[in-house]
Amino acid sequence: MYISNNQISGSLPTHLDGMAFDQLYLSSNWLTGPIPTLPINITLLDISNNTFSETIPSNLEASQLEVLCMHSNQIGGYIPESICKLEQLKYLDLSNNNLEDGIPQCPDIHNIEYLILSNNSLSGKIPALLENNTRLQFLDLAWNNFSGRLPTWIWKLANLRFLILSHNKFSDSIPVDVTKLVRLQYLDLSGNRFFGAIPCHLSNLTFRRTLQEEYMDTYDLLLHDPSEFAIGIGPQELGQILSVNTKGQHLIYHRTLEYFVGIDLSCNSLTGEIPTDITSLDALVNLNLSSNQLSGQIPNMIGAMQSLESLDLSQNKLSGEIPSSLSNLTSLSYLDLSYNSLSGRIPSGPQLDTLSAENQSLMYICNSGLCGPPVHKNCSGNDPSIRGDLESSKAEFEPLTFYFGLVLGFVVGLWMVFCALLFKKTWRIACFRLFDEVYDQVYVFVVVKWASFAKKIDED
Repeated sequence: MYISNNQISGSLPTHLDGMAFDQLYLSSNWLTGPIPTLPINITLLDISNNTFSETIPSNLEASQLEVLCMHSNQIGGYIPESICKLEQLKYLDLSNNNLEDGIPQCPDIHNIEYLILSNNSLSGKIPALLENNTRLQFLDLAWNNFSGRLPTWIWKLANLRFLILSHNKFSDSIPVDVTKLVRLQYLDLSGNRFFGAIPCHLSNLTFRRTLQEEYMDTYDLLLHDPSEFAIGIGPQELGQILSVNTKGQHLIYHRTLEYFVGIDLSCNSLTGEIPTDITSLDALVNLNLSSNQLSGQIPNMIGAMQSLESLDLSQNKLSGEIPSSLSNLTSLSYLDLSYNSLSGRIPSGPQLDTLSAENQSLMYICNSGLCGPPVHKNCSGNDPSIRGDLESSKAEFEPLTFYFGLVLGFVVGLWMVFCALLFKKTWRIACFRLFDEVYDQVYVFVVVKWASFAKKIDED
């Protein structure tokens, strides 16, 4: 039964037992009241984007249920222990509600592939129920109150593709074992209390888009005919599958999810330098390391990250020059290097110049050592980065130098003659006599010629 995206209001029947359907889509309506008892044979229930405000039933006994989607309601209370009885559950989305406390320990749930519990008030630690779940692909616990260190077993989830733990209270350093998640496509640990250095060997995270092919095949099937597959929700809900902080704003990725590959470690207390091998992640689309305490220089080979569309390194302690290879990022549509200690001339290029024109100098502000467009500070002549410009100016100036020297030489030579005539009387007399003789010869020549010309005219 698919009746999503209507204007159905009121409450549902208390019991849905005896109904023949095994999939029920009621999302994006105005439904209220308690969540009904589910039929034993149901495999999919989607009541997202309604106004249900009571608790999740404590008697969940739908042993065949594979998909349970209740996101974007006002459901309160806690996640009941009865959810552990849903042994076939593959997709659980309880995000954007008012759930509290922790997640039940369910030793028998090993089939779950998508666990989305973001935007609640859940607390405690990541439950160990996930430790042996090698099928888990998507884990989103963002915007909750989870705390403590990340469990060591989380890096054993070999099929994990999306790990989103942002805006919690996780602390300590980021485990080096994060590099063992070789199928990972998106890592978001922003807005926590992590400290220490960024793990080295990030190049182990290949971040290849091909990792999503199998998932996207299923996704496309769901979009065209959700009834053909038990693990799925309606097209409109899949459109909200991932909210990402990129390009300076929150963006929703749905059909383009297969193309999104990113790392977001912003708003922590990370120190040390940016690992140089991060530049080998050539499929990375989004890199956000802002609002930390990173120091050192921006890696010189950052221009090798040809897929990069958004780069945010703002509000750190980075120093040195901006690598000229940055101008090689032809896909870059957002750049923020503000609030650092960068110096030298700002590199230029078609893409960077476009970004500068759109953002003025905001992406470079509070870097007192930077010079050149688009900031209003000229670079000094001793800056090695502008030697090329000086050589070009020199080449343009050489013809002007030649003509200026020619005129100056003529003036100086003429004055030397005048001075010689002024102080040498014999030279002066000889010069004047020469002028007189030349004048007489010219005068006689002109008079004779004129008389001859006039005589010919009279004869005619």
